Amino acid sequence: METKMTDNMTTTMKAMVVKELGASSVFQLAERPVPTVKPGHLVVAVKASSVNPLDTMLRSIELPWSANLPEILHGDVAGIVTALGEGVSDFKLGDEVYGMAGGINGTDGALAEFMLVDARLMAKKPVSLSMRQAAALPLVAITSYEALVEKMNVKEGDHVLIHGATGGVGHIAIQLAKALGATVTATHGPANAELAKTLGADNLVDYSTESVADYVQAYTDGAGFDKVFDTVAGDNIQKSFAAAKFNGHVATILPIADPLQIALKSLSFHSVLMLIPLFHGLNQSSHGRILTEIAELVDAGKITPIVDESDFSIWDVAKAHDHFESGQSQGKIILMA
Repeated sequence: METKMTDNMTTTMKAMVVKELGASSVFQLAERPVPTVKPGHLVVAVKASSVNPLDTMLRSIELPWSANLPEILHGDVAGIVTALGEGVSDFKLGDEVYGMAGGINGTDGALAEFMLVDARLMAKKPVSLSMRQAAALPLVAITSYEALVEKMNVKEGDHVLIHGATGGVGHIAIQLAKALGATVTATHGPANAELAKTLGADNLVDYSTESVADYVQAYTDGAGFDKVFDTVAGDNIQKSFAAAKFNGHVATILPIADPLQIALKSLSFHSVLMLIPLFHGLNQSSHGRILTEIAELVDAGKITPIVDESDFSIWDVAKAHDHFESGQSQGKIILMA
């Protein structure tokens, strides 16, 4: 039997919707029905969301998922459970939760007052974080966990290289790799040197001044890194292949054009696409499990998200996208409801 916070809940809500692809101006304020809970799902009162590169791409360009794009974008959400569907036993009304649970494949996202979510994709929010901080985590934390834990099996004693130290995924990956017991080297640009120093990497590399050969020699005695996580990809992926040891592992979150070095160095190559449970309906419970483990690490003081200093509401999403695309943000951009 479904349960709700109150029988007097409003039946309509505000939402930011898109009806066509384009610039940030395509967002429109609209009124939509409050979602009705269904078996296996929760209705969450949205308190915060965050901006991911995926969100700006879904808004602006044709992607493999564009044909079934929902009106309401943004997947990351932190909020409060207001309704429980039949069969949901891991949550109760009033729980503070977080997850990456919509904004793609026909499922409405978090740019609204309420969001219908598959309970398997959600977890209880870290108690030590605010809603604002928690909303920064789901997509980037799941991606980092899948790459480091599930794909490359990073463990104590591994020498791990992470490209993109201060990016959304990179800054979480550094902290997670350290929590797993690895020795971590991370690359950054000159503009982000000070921020990179706060993330706990054992070694930092300014990619504008240090060559792959330099840091491979300095930090692995020339042997190469056991595991490399490339959150930058593009032309940078060749640096990842060059930095990996023979028979090592490389993981990336973006497509690659030239796989020759994978064969020449007998590398194990891993592609990480955390959207598979949302798009194909496979293994949704893995997201809830991962986020539960991440929450434990957060509350143990081992992972802290970096949040940009900007102050946007959900209704300012166009300005938030513009800020993201300006390249001036440091940390995740958060939207508060």
